[in-house]
Amino acid sequence: MAKVRHQGSQATPLQSELARQILARIEKDDLQAGAPVRELALAQAFGVSRTPVRAALGVLEGLGYVRRTPGRGFVLAKKLNGAGRASARLPRSPFDELLTALMTDRARNRIPAEVSEAELMPRYGVSRGALRRVLMKLADDGLVRRQRGHGWRFVEALDSREAVTESYRFRMIVECAALREPGFTPDPAELHRLREAHLERLREGSDTDPRRWFETNRQFHETLTVWSGNRYLVEAVRRQNALRQLGEYSTFPRLSPERIAQSTREHIGILDALIAGDRDWAATLLHRHLDLTVRIYGGAGGGPTPPPQAVGSTGVKTPARRSIASAASRQRSSR
Repeated sequence: MAKVRHQGSQATPLQSELARQILARIEKDDLQAGAPVRELALAQAFGVSRTPVRAALGVLEGLGYVRRTPGRGFVLAKKLNGAGRASARLPRSPFDELLTALMTDRARNRIPAEVSEAELMPRYGVSRGALRRVLMKLADDGLVRRQRGHGWRFVEALDSREAVTESYRFRMIVECAALREPGFTPDPAELHRLREAHLERLREGSDTDPRRWFETNRQFHETLTVWSGNRYLVEAVRRQNALRQLGEYSTFPRLSPERIAQSTREHIGILDALIAGDRDWAATLLHRHLDLTVRIYGGAGGGPTPPPQAVGSTGVKTPARRSIASAASRQRSSR
């Protein structure tokens, strides 16, 4: 395979990652143009020293997002129109490239579930230190775990069409049941935050960062289940999310913007139903969202296993879907 590229002129892996975290923090805090972006507060929030934070701010300064001011340090040069689009302008670091290469190769069975650093270093043309930083990141994300003695093991994945289909049918049962639990209580602030995150993914369009989109998707399904107050449903959904992660890295480049946008709009429709206090309609929309995935998936021909998200994001408006929506709409109108 091709070696991971090294470009000395670009930001270091830590600087790129911190720059992305800083952009996300600025967006979360809704900072306005001219607001201070304080090194110390960021260093404390991210658990690093001020030196790498200052370097990351320098990267953002070069892109025009922050500027230095005498006696004040860095301030926000302009209000962000979405951290995702801003992050898309950051250079891809060797860290990002190696992480993507590892996950893609594992998802396509190019490397085994159990690997050693000695085997991976020559394959990707990287040092042990660079490789270990990526493996530790994947371990933090729950995608690999260190073996006793030596070596690493990737987590179990949905590695066949049958496994993906069974996973989605299981989720149809569990996630829709979560919305109908007696103790289901959405947090209003979190509900609107989730909706805004989905709107931001729509605004980003083709500039959407894969990890950001998948994180928004994961948070949506997991948060709805958390609101059920049922720990066992939450545990089940988190398990399914973990099983899906491996395939996500390798399949995002093959997803069309239309599929991603339609899936996002379906999520927004579910959130709008919850905002309106209509849990039954939200559960109907969620079931339809997941059922469409299974029906499209079941009709697929041969070839590589499709990713869970890919087959669930087509937005095909079949007569069956229109009739379901129409019937449900009439039912709601008659209440």
